[in-house]
Amino acid sequence: MTTKFNALVVNKENEHFSIDVQKLSLDDLPQGEVLIRTHYSSVNYKDSLATIPNGNIVSHYPFVPGIDLAGVVVSSNDSRFKEGDEVIATSYEIGVSHFGGYSEYARIPAKWIVPVPEGLTLKEAMVIGTAGFTAALSVQRLLDNGITPESGKVLVTGATGGVGSFAVSILSTLGFTVEASTGKETEAEFLTSLGASSIVPRNEVFDGKVRALGKQKWAAGVDPVGGEPLAALLSQIQYGGSVAVSGLTAGTKLPATVFPFILRGVNLLGIDSVYCPMEKRLAIWNRLANDFRPASFDVFIQEEITLQELPKKVSIPLQGQAKGRIIVNCQA
Repeated sequence: MTTKFNALVVNKENEHFSIDVQKLSLDDLPQGEVLIRTHYSSVNYKDSLATIPNGNIVSHYPFVPGIDLAGVVVSSNDSRFKEGDEVIATSYEIGVSHFGGYSEYARIPAKWIVPVPEGLTLKEAMVIGTAGFTAALSVQRLLDNGITPESGKVLVTGATGGVGSFAVSILSTLGFTVEASTGKETEAEFLTSLGASSIVPRNEVFDGKVRALGKQKWAAGVDPVGGEPLAALLSQIQYGGSVAVSGLTAGTKLPATVFPFILRGVNLLGIDSVYCPMEKRLAIWNRLANDFRPASFDVFIQEEITLQELPKKVSIPLQGQAKGRIIVNCQA
């Protein structure tokens, strides 16, 4: 196959940085056992960082970003996959040191690939993407640590973003009373449509001061925010409760005290979707196609864009304007 195809390419030479859609060939793609025709990708916070000069995500240039992709196998040197199979590839080195999903074709190591679960379309798989998968991992860890709907209310921070919005949906679907924290009061209707029972303004969780212990408000939390807001949340978790943390949009430092942990037995659960073992990865994707599945996928889609539109749209998460998911139609 010698046909040229479109891909979003970022390049950095000395002080010059560029981002544009270019024509590539299969010879430009990295090594991997499976060649995939990419149908959909998505825009994540890490993708935004990968497309700026000082994002500290991309390890070499020129590079094709995109940590998510879903598509159809064109050819495979691995017996687990054959031509025509619908597959998902997220995490590992995709979009970081291995060319990613912002391309009409991708070549991916077989050990990084998940078959699309029965009941999901390629587009739905990318509405979920890394963000929804991370949310599902977070909810699963809360369940594994004994949190049930009877435990009490669960707070989701950064609730309008990809991880937050999916966490609200999954928890609500499972019967939890979910409170959604956001700084975007105009998005209350969006969050209640996902199943949030109430909206908690961001400053009611963190008012600028981190206290050693606060009033016990929530049985658990899903936090893709990190930083001082996470420290504040930990001080307000009920005895024996848990918080699943997966992000750092509010910073990497955690100025917490030990008191929530040693006086209330609070658990801080780290969530890593990048190197999640394949056995667990397959199980979580199966739940996303079944009991974690949202009632509607359309409600999550902020916008569906093309590769040609990506250069102007990929920075939206960095601008704090994300609402649900931005889907990239790579074949449009």
